[in-house]
Amino acid sequence: MAIVLAELIDPAQTAVVTMECQRGVVGDLAMMAALRDEVEAKGSIEAAGRLCRLARAVTASVVHCTAEFRADGAGSATNARLLAMSARVRAEGGGPIEDTPAAELVPELDAQPSDLVLRRLHGVTPFMATSLDQVLRNLGVTTVVPVGQSVNVAISGLVMNAVDLGYQVVLPVDAVAGVPRPYADSVIEHSLSLLATVTTVDEIADIWG
Repeated sequence: MAIVLAELIDPAQTAVVTMECQRGVVGDLAMMAALRDEVEAKGSIEAAGRLCRLARAVTASVVHCTAEFRADGAGSATNARLLAMSARVRAEGGGPIEDTPAAELVPELDAQPSDLVLRRLHGVTPFMATSLDQVLRNLGVTTVVPVGQSVNVAISGLVMNAVDLGYQVVLPVDAVAGVPRPYADSVIEHSLSLLATVTTVDEIADIWG
């Protein structure tokens, strides 16, 4: 069956879901320089911001999924190398600690009152660690358009979880990033393309107008 992108991204049933587009992740207070530099070089945050503006203009939903951990680590685990590293950064006063500037969304997203924000206290993916699934269903969403980072872990996990939960996924490759770039590109080509409809922000803009 041929997939028609315009049908998949019907605004009434679509949500742009941003992943960890925060000052303490990829912004001016980023804790991982390599990821921040790749996002800047690729222009993926600017692309994500453009897509959010397009979505609002056609009244598609915009949902920001953030990682905002407690300074004392309560409620969070260190059962993976990535999480243990994040805990060490927080112990030194860095990273996206709740109620600090590092937890704020990057200004490129131009967050609006109509947007929803779901804060994650633990884990690496929002479908498992927040009420994202219930919120999207309450909004009537059947297609998820993930943007942000990183392809290495969070974006890949979100795509897989979304598919398992019955959502269609449309992945704009210019609005996501991972390091190193050749690895992220390979993950998209050989794995995520089997689960999501791969596209670009320009292609979505042509449809949304």
